[in-house]
Amino acid sequence: MNRPPPAVLQTPGFPHYGLAWSPFHSNRIALASSANYGLVGNGRLHLASLGPGTGGAPALSLDRFYETQDGLYDVAWSEIHENQLVSASGDGSLKLWDIMINDLPIRAWHEHTREVFSVDWSNINKDQFISSSWDGTVKLWTPERPRSITTIHAHPSCVYQALFSPHQPDVIATCSTDGTAKIFDLRAPAYTPSGPTANSFTAPLTAAALTIPASGTEVLTLDWNKYRPFVLATAGVDKAIKVWDCRMVQLGPEAAQNPAVGGACEVQLMGHELAVRKVQWSPHRADMLASAGYDMTCRVWTTTPQPSGQHLAYIHDPHTEFVVGCSWSLYEQGVLASCSWDCRLNVFRV
Repeated sequence: MNRPPPAVLQTPGFPHYGLAWSPFHSNRIALASSANYGLVGNGRLHLASLGPGTGGAPALSLDRFYETQDGLYDVAWSEIHENQLVSASGDGSLKLWDIMINDLPIRAWHEHTREVFSVDWSNINKDQFISSSWDGTVKLWTPERPRSITTIHAHPSCVYQALFSPHQPDVIATCSTDGTAKIFDLRAPAYTPSGPTANSFTAPLTAAALTIPASGTEVLTLDWNKYRPFVLATAGVDKAIKVWDCRMVQLGPEAAQNPAVGGACEVQLMGHELAVRKVQWSPHRADMLASAGYDMTCRVWTTTPQPSGQHLAYIHDPHTEFVVGCSWSLYEQGVLASCSWDCRLNVFRV
């Protein structure tokens, strides 16, 4: 079956780190990128849109970009303001941008002491977002406040990703270098003082409601299933994507009093040849997820095996470098975007 080629946008000199579809505009995509693969140098926040190209095939166009002093590692759109989005930076800062305003961010926060590697906006408490950092912490923010609301000392080392549950407003999941994924209840008391003066060496870890021993190596990414509460996917350096049933988790203000270790692995999806950098569940189907990996592919999986017994549904392999991000269109079923260190954003139909 001949599939049409992907719509492609190139950003020469700026390899990508993350992307996000707008929750308000079906064709709008934001890209976080860094010069020199994020090792040193500046960053760019690109805004692209998908529209009809020559011959009616979809085409990507670059609407505008913002320059930043340091590399950008992630981006998330506001859930309350259609023109605003927040970026995560290598210098430990977070910046809020308004795309109707040129050049400069409208707000900035700087509490993390290391690179901020992920940012996520709550789709339930729409005035809140969270960030995770190489400093081991996750911070909860609201655009109106000059300082973070809460700091969670989540892991003893780098927190690659932190995401709000799409079903429970006060619940987040994190994953880390330490091989675990954790679920935290924000209503449970945190043991970590907030603010830039907090000492991470003497502050104890915040108690997680549930710790999932997901891997013997680094867990680089995770995502909540959008239809099945407390089902999570994790992936990372061990090349496997694992789906976890975490319904045994005890939540509420007492969550921190009886922290549990567990999670039942429902299925393990094998096929990536190198580390898996990103997983994301479909917003339209409970049994479908996409992954992006260092083997230069973006893959689509189904957790209910096909008649052949296979879980792998599709491989997208035009990228020529690490694929670091993948994201499903929120509006159009089966449309997936991938971004890579080859400086190409691809949008294609599965």
